[in-house]
Amino acid sequence: MQVYLTLLLISYLLTPIGASIWGRCVVAKRLRDGGLNYFEGYSLENRVCLAYFESKFNPLAVYENSKADYTGFGLFQIRDSDWCDHGKNLCSVSCSALLNPNLKDTIECAKKIMKGKEGMGAWPVWSRNCQLSDTLERLLDGYDL
Repeated sequence: MQVYLTLLLISYLLTPIGASIWGRCVVAKRLRDGGLNYFEGYSLENRVCLAYFESKFNPLAVYENSKADYTGFGLFQIRDSDWCDHGKNLCSVSCSALLNPNLKDTIECAKKIMKGKEGMGAWPVWSRNCQLSDTLERLLDGYDL
């Protein structure tokens, strides 16, 4: 029994940090439940594509871009320089709240960004990888959404 408990403890301690990475279906369901399907005219597939290219579906992702002088937070890598409390705070949210896996603050902030004049184009990675993708419409094929 003691060996079992020791192995259990070791496996817990060795769990990779990336364990918070979700699958495509989980991301799609959470974004749909948050009201992002066809919000401002963009399909759910666009949001899932964005989440993949920004964070690889990791809601806890933090990426510091020292060249552009900003840090991205969460599933959509929302920039602190404009949107959360390390900068202009246009979303009226703390940057750490964008790392909450319930995605409430992340989705609300993303909606504010998407309502802007650039829409989804506010994320250059979406423009490069998702906007003109011919596979976008098949991204969620086979998922019961």
